[in-house]
Formats: sequence, structure tokens, C-alpha cells
Amino acid sequence: MKKLLILISGILFLASCASRERSAAYGYSGGNSGGNSSHGKLLDYNQQKEKEDRRMMIYNASLSIEGKNADTIGSRVVGVAKRLKGFVVSSGNNSTTIRVPADSLKFAISLIETFGKVKSRNISGNDVTDEYSDFNTRLENAEKSRKRYLELLAKANTVDEILKVEKELERLNTDIDLLKGKMNRIDHLVQYSTVTVYHSEKVKPGIVGYVFVGAYKAVKWLFVRN
Repeated sequence: MKKLLILISGILFLASCASRERSAAYGYSGGNSGGNSSHGKLLDYNQQKEKEDRRMMIYNASLSIEGKNADTIGSRVVGVAKRLKGFVVSSGNNSTTIRVPADSLKFAISLIETFGKVKSRNISGNDVTDEYSDFNTRLENAEKSRKRYLELLAKANTVDEILKVEKELERLNTDIDLLKGKMNRIDHLVQYSTVTVYHSEKVKPGIVGYVFVGAYKAVKWLFVRN
């Protein structure tokens, strides 16, 4: 009888082990049935985030600054471009345009805003991902076509055939150069944000103006006192 109990216990133990192995093979985790679903959602989120990070954005900013000396503001804006390893696009009496690395745009704006009274500020972004992708596809197709025409040129037997192929190659080379130029420009504008600063001098009141300013301050002081 004792041997029989030991045998039954052994059989039950082996059956339990086999059941656990089958559960593990089928991904069963003891009541955590939502594990695979959560993992799938995490993968979807990560893929979407990665896709968003690959978006190509061009950022432009414009500021209107009023100060005691407009020329000084302009020269200080140029200094910001040099400090952030950017460059100057244009510089005049009333406005200065610079380009700075895109990841330094916010810092550049924070510096410029200390040069005087900020009258206005605007920052805009332009998503050029699809446009860039279209240029890239057209470039790849043009380069494939050029490769085929080069193969035809090697097999051409008559002058007429050679001239026709060379004409197509010339057209394709022009298209390829234009597409590369457009893509390079987008790459540049994505890497360097444009900042345009409109600078003006603070208007100084005349003799009569100073009288009105003094009267205004006096009235304001009386109201504060009361």
C-alpha cells in the first residue's frame, strides 16, 4: 500500500511538471493575459515615436526689438550667430537675419530678447518630410534611368543612336543636379534655423513730451499713494 501511494504521488508530480511546461510553451503567465497586448502597445508607441523623431522640420523665428540704439542691437545679434557657430544672412539698419543650429534656436531667442524691449515674437515650423522624400524618390529613379542609358550608350552602334542617348543623359544629369540641390537646401534649412530681428530705437520725447511724461508720472504716483 505504501509503495502504491509513492507511485501515485510520483505520477501526479510528473503530470504537474508537464502542465507547467505546456503553459510556458504557450506563453501562459498565470493570470497575466494582458502581457502580450501591453507589449504590443509598447512596440506601437515606440515605432510611432521613432517615426515622429525622423520628421524633418524647418523652424523660422522673427522678433521685433526696441532699444536705445538700433545699430547696437544689430551688432549684438551678429554676436549671437558667431557665439552659437551660426552665420549672418543679412545685416542692415533696421533688421538683421542670422542662422543658428536648430538645437540652439531657443537659446538664441532667449539671448536676443535681453537686447531691448520685445515688441513681438513669432516662431513657425514647416514639416518638409514628405517633400524631401518625394525628391529622394525622384532622384533614385533618375539615377537608375541614367545607369540604363549609360548601358545603352555602350551598346550604341550608330552616330544617331549615340546622339539620342547622350541627349537623354544630359537631361537626366540636369534633373539629378537640380534634385540634389533642392535636397541639400532642405538639409541645410533643417540643420540651421533662421532668425530675423527687426530692431528700432526707442522714441525720445521732446520738451513738451517730457512735460506730459512728468505729469503722467506725478498723477500715477498720487494714485499709488491713495
